[in-house]
Amino acid sequence: MSKPSAQEPTVFIVDDDEAVRDSLRWLVESVGLAAEVHASAQAFLDLYHPDRIGCLVLDIRMPGMSGLDLQELMVERSIELPVIFVTGHGDVPMAVRALKAGAFDFIEKPFNDQLLLDCVQRAIGQDIERRREAARTADIRARMASLTPRERQVLELVVRGASNKVIGNELGVTQKTVEAHRARVMEKLAADSLSHLVRMTAPLLAAE
Repeated sequence: MSKPSAQEPTVFIVDDDEAVRDSLRWLVESVGLAAEVHASAQAFLDLYHPDRIGCLVLDIRMPGMSGLDLQELMVERSIELPVIFVTGHGDVPMAVRALKAGAFDFIEKPFNDQLLLDCVQRAIGQDIERRREAARTADIRARMASLTPRERQVLELVVRGASNKVIGNELGVTQKTVEAHRARVMEKLAADSLSHLVRMTAPLLAAE
C-alpha cells in the first residue's frame, strides 16, 4: 500500500498487541480509510508530523510510554490530533483522566465495530474542521497585518462600535477621511459588510 499523503485522512493505530493492530487496521481499511499502525507510543511520535490529518486510536496500557503518557506529551507539544482510547483494561479513573486531558472518546473492549468506525469518522471530521478554522484564522491575521497603523486604529474603533464621527474626533481627522480608511480596511480584510468585519476580527482583537 502506498504511503498516504499529508492531506489524506489517516487513522493512526497504536497498540503493543500485533493481533489488535492488524484487526483495527483491517476494520479501518474496510471502509476505505487509510490506516497506519505503530507498536509503541514512541514509534508513533518518531514518525508523526502535525500536518497529518486524521485521528489516533490508542491503547492505554503499553510497555514503556503508556497511552495516557503519550496523550499528555501530545498536549505539551500542541499536537491536537483527536485521540480515541480503545482498551480492555479501562476503569473510571482512567477514562476521567483521558477525557479531562481532551480525549475525543474512551471505548472499552469488546466494542461494536460500527460504534468505533462512527467515532473515528466524527474524530476525523473534527480534525478537518479544526484545521480549516485555523487556516481561516491565519488568513485573517495575515490580512490584519497588512493594515497601516491608522487603518488598524480605525478597525479597533469600528469593532468597539464607534461611529465615523466619534472615530474622527478621537483620531483628529475628518469623517470623510475615516470613511476612506474604513473602505480600505473592508477591502483588505475582504469583508462584505460591517457585521462580517466584526465577526472576523473581534475575537482576534480581544485575544491580543
